[in-house]
Amino acid sequence: MKIEKIKIASLLFNTGQIEGLPKNPRIIRDEKYSSLLESLKADPEMMDLNELWVVPFEDKYVVIAGNMRLKGCRELKWKEIPCKIIPAKTTASKLRSYAIKHNVSFGEWEWNELGQEWSNEELNSFGLDAWKPEEDINYSILDDDAEADETLESMSTGVKKAIQIEFESDHYEEAKSLVKFFREMDAYIGALFIEKLRAEKKLIEKKAKTKA
Repeated sequence: MKIEKIKIASLLFNTGQIEGLPKNPRIIRDEKYSSLLESLKADPEMMDLNELWVVPFEDKYVVIAGNMRLKGCRELKWKEIPCKIIPAKTTASKLRSYAIKHNVSFGEWEWNELGQEWSNEELNSFGLDAWKPEEDINYSILDDDAEADETLESMSTGVKKAIQIEFESDHYEEAKSLVKFFREMDAYIGALFIEKLRAEKKLIEKKAKTKA
């Protein structure tokens, strides 16, 4: 596919104007949009590494992948944007595939690794929703709310929660390796952890009764 810089006035948002291709299904919220603008201003060369995907339409180009970045570039008054031009003869079916697959992430973040090597502030500035300490979250809106308990219960259904566990430096690498192993086995590590602690608790209680 040909890559070239195209004047921003010639780029159109995907609003469904191509028959068989629905309008762009992506939206961006205020906080995320602000992060996008900051990213474009801080690292404009990233657009050369990850061009918009466009297809010729009449005398302009419809953006198949990158509509949110186009919005940001327009606001920042860019004159032109690097684009990868998809052949005009490409079928609507194939364009539909591009529009979705471009935004699909097949991997997942290794949060332990991120936590060790990257700060939350840095990750958040890049647009990645990182973990925030509980004290940074304001729960005051739930005070004196008769429906708060019911609301929180419905929100937490099916959501896993994390507990921070400290390890001595001699044990840390082994612990990390074991966690990785069981995650790859798709095991529920929480259940394994509880089972082991429950067994240890019973032994301690049994010894305490014997001494008594």
